Amino acid sequence: MDWQPDILGAGFEACTFEAAGTDAVRRTATLVRFRPGKVEPGAPAARAGSPQRLRRAVLFLHGWSDYFFNADLARFWHRSGYDFYALDMHNHGRSLRPGTPGGYVADLADYDAEIGEAVTMIRADSDAWDQDLTLMGHSTGGLVAALWVSRHPAVVSHLILNSPWLEMHGSSLVRLAASTMVRPVARFRPEAVLRLPERGFYWRTISSSADGEWTLDDRFRPPMAFPLRAGWLSAVLTGHARVARGLGIDIPILVLLSQGSANGPFWTEEMRRTDAVLDVDIIALRALTLGRTVTVERIDGALHDVFLSPAPVRADAYARLSRWLRGYATPEPGSAGPGTVAPGTAGPGADA
Repeated sequence: MDWQPDILGAGFEACTFEAAGTDAVRRTATLVRFRPGKVEPGAPAARAGSPQRLRRAVLFLHGWSDYFFNADLARFWHRSGYDFYALDMHNHGRSLRPGTPGGYVADLADYDAEIGEAVTMIRADSDAWDQDLTLMGHSTGGLVAALWVSRHPAVVSHLILNSPWLEMHGSSLVRLAASTMVRPVARFRPEAVLRLPERGFYWRTISSSADGEWTLDDRFRPPMAFPLRAGWLSAVLTGHARVARGLGIDIPILVLLSQGSANGPFWTEEMRRTDAVLDVDIIALRALTLGRTVTVERIDGALHDVFLSPAPVRADAYARLSRWLRGYATPEPGSAGPGTVAPGTAGPGADA
């Protein structure tokens, strides 16, 4: 593994690699890790005189037309006693390459090989005797994470989904109608661009170039997203259908959602305190089809990515995540729990 300094600066490193799927196509992905140079405030101290027997790690998957940039999220996990990793999947973010269609995938299972390789790299990046791995996904990355866990049982211990895209707006009838229209195009012209209205409302609420507070690289996270292609939409709709049939995941699952949605064709001030991308009510219902142990947290005032919401709202989200970890995370031998510490309301530019 060739770890190099990452674009996020001090404490972050990246390793670019290739992984070949069942179709034998080699795809480029990038694993990011957080290794702060000093002990984070509130981080659990190592016990003197005994080697670390249990190591906790978390792997984060970004959404569509996105990449990992939330350094505060990495710091939260480090304070909570976890090694933090994030994967920029192929055709996204740090893994974009000239001449490749940004954001495109023809089958969500095409991500399986790079996620599996990332898990192998995480396990190799430690001298711990035992490992406890959590998978975390946002939006389309949440859908990818849920499907991956259902196909690869007994690899991760916990699944955390931040506004996962589990269903189309409205109901399964909308999905069925969309599938009927998209599937013929996807079969014969999978990379055909679908001419749909472009809306940058969510980007407006998070980007410091607009009304938000987060510094985004527009090459990696374009304001209007990457072109929407027929093959990609067909792959997502197929994933939705699998979720609707039930995934039977047998590990604890946490789903974090905004309390409300604002998905209209025109900008409204309501979009500053709701999910401007998904129908959160249908997502909450679909979440119950994921497995046997599902916790749904509805967060008042949250944006599509609840951890990019205004400071008081994301503090609430982190507090809810910490509470869930205290109940479900695997404790170290001789420990009463994970000892999680919710971050304060400091902005995204806080020092590592």
